[in-house]
Amino acid sequence: MKVAFLGTGLMGLPMAQRLLAANVELIAYNRTPEKLAPLQAAGAEIATHPRHAIRAADCIILMLTNTAAIYSVLLSDTSWHTLSGRTVIQMGTITPTESQEIRDAVVAAGGEYLEAPVLGSIPEAQAGNLIVMVGAKEEQFQRHFRLLRHFGPEPKLIGNVGTAAALKLALNQLIASLTTSFALSLAFVQRQGIDAEVFMQILRESALYAPTFDKKLTRMLDGNFANANFPTKHLLKDTDLFISEAKSVDLDISSIKGVRQILQAAMKMSFANDDYSSVFYAIKAWEEGRWE
Repeated sequence: MKVAFLGTGLMGLPMAQRLLAANVELIAYNRTPEKLAPLQAAGAEIATHPRHAIRAADCIILMLTNTAAIYSVLLSDTSWHTLSGRTVIQMGTITPTESQEIRDAVVAAGGEYLEAPVLGSIPEAQAGNLIVMVGAKEEQFQRHFRLLRHFGPEPKLIGNVGTAAALKLALNQLIASLTTSFALSLAFVQRQGIDAEVFMQILRESALYAPTFDKKLTRMLDGNFANANFPTKHLLKDTDLFISEAKSVDLDISSIKGVRQILQAAMKMSFANDDYSSVFYAIKAWEEGRWE
């Protein structure tokens, strides 16, 4: 099997490198060609246009920023006509509705479609320890299980197309909500003159603790949000997707709308490309009256 990997950004690059390390024949495309240099050096074939990558491959993996990018790269007139007889595996974060619409377009072109969004960041992608959630038919899942195992040890079939996309949004909503809640508590105890380590000792011993808190603690205390594994702008995008889908199923979204406001504040403070733990500074800035 020859694989076309479309989208080699923060997550796509280490995922594509995993395939090369496993001797999977790979052709790669990225809208920013400079990001392809590490893959080319490792032996990947490089495509100058997505249709060239699609034509050369049996399976196309998408790790693109959003649905607009997918339509531009995969479903343009020139690319769409090349999908016949090929498998598309969509691994980015999009809504269930968007995933189903893309499936319908791929099937109409004579191809087949699976969704396989992942939970984890760059370190997990590099180590092949991502959590891979699959929306597909059972037969499709079994047929592509070996390929998906290059990204995570135990890919899990969630259900039909749309279910894995929905689960990924639910989990990313937790990322946003947990991190902003932790940041608010941390800022609060600091303002009360309580040592952060005392707060953490109590928290670690409780049922409230989540490992992500310690992962973000140092960044928040040091104010070092550079070299992001997951930038603030991407978490805001995923939060907007969650809000849109939650509205469509009549859920109360009051809590996540407050989180979204804090993410937007971090963006206004020029943390768009920095780690999303920058919400800590946005919360402290609100306390100091710098945004309301």
